[in-house]
Amino acid sequence: MDLDDTDLEFRREVRTWLHDNLPGPLSSMDTAGGFEQHREWERTLAKARLSAVSWPEEHGGRNASLTQWLVFEEEYWAAGAPGRVAQNGIFLLAPTLYAHGTEEQQNRLLPRMARAEDIWAQAWSEPEAGSDLAAIRSRGVRTDGGWLLTGQKTWSSRAAFADKGFGLFRTDPEAERHRGLTYFLFDLRAPGVTVRPIPQLDGEAGFAEIFLDEVFVPDADVLGEPGAGWRVAMSTAGNERGLSLRSPGRFCAAADRLLKLWREVGDPADTALRNKVLDAWMGAQAYRLHVFGSLDRPIGAEASVTKLFWSQLDLSLHETALELLGPNAELAGQPGSWLDGYLFALAGPIYAGTNEIQRNVVAERLLGLPR
Repeated sequence: MDLDDTDLEFRREVRTWLHDNLPGPLSSMDTAGGFEQHREWERTLAKARLSAVSWPEEHGGRNASLTQWLVFEEEYWAAGAPGRVAQNGIFLLAPTLYAHGTEEQQNRLLPRMARAEDIWAQAWSEPEAGSDLAAIRSRGVRTDGGWLLTGQKTWSSRAAFADKGFGLFRTDPEAERHRGLTYFLFDLRAPGVTVRPIPQLDGEAGFAEIFLDEVFVPDADVLGEPGAGWRVAMSTAGNERGLSLRSPGRFCAAADRLLKLWREVGDPADTALRNKVLDAWMGAQAYRLHVFGSLDRPIGAEASVTKLFWSQLDLSLHETALELLGPNAELAGQPGSWLDGYLFALAGPIYAGTNEIQRNVVAERLLGLPR
């Protein structure tokens, strides 16, 4: 991997800026107060045009290359910067807007997203439609100037405190399962929307149910063509499973923290545990090298391979850390919040499409095996 002088200068700039501007510890973004603290941090990033570095300048970015975005991610996570409360919008919806949105939608939505004026929630899953997204029942019905959305969404990340939502709705009940779906953008505070937080293992509301009762959405907030929502949604899913949501930087930073923990509390005589630490570190480096080596390749079903790798890597990193800490891992105030990270890592094989579904995708679409 070769970085040119421009990339190296960008790395130095980002590292210096983070050193000078990094906030103190923030409350959890899954609480009302912590959510707003994280929103304020996103605004600080936006003022320096660092909230979405690869976007065009007119949308709040820097026109940075993909390599420079990866460099930013490496510096960001290495500095111990806060989690990105705006990630659903910036990393999932925004690439979809660039691929399928109109110029009017891009100019209206992306600058507000970059400045954290709108924080977006995912509205994919339903009580009877999780990884089988095509089974959704929530519907959209034509009306003057737009659509009326009715139905229930669940496990909607960030929805408890977010401003907007994006998701699929069935607009042609007579069409085949993967047809007759439309991708909508909607206001979570619009009349007819009810949001009910869902407590997680730690008691905090990182997810919510969304109930919609004839919620009006104008035609201007349909992303892509009506009835072609599945194709648009797969664009979002590819970003969720692939590079956008989980860049190598966060795993390399965690692996470096794991090495530091080993040096602090590890038993040199425990070669089995030492090897687990090394395996986790090498896995993070392998992911990094793979990503840098494949930047110019189109992303399709290969995103499923990436998702399988990073979700298992995340678990391995945290399980090894907990093994190192032993019973102390369960005590509050342990270094690095490894237990909290582990509880979240447990969800990795589930969200962004379960790993069982991803293995089917790999088998059928990449290896050519029978259904």
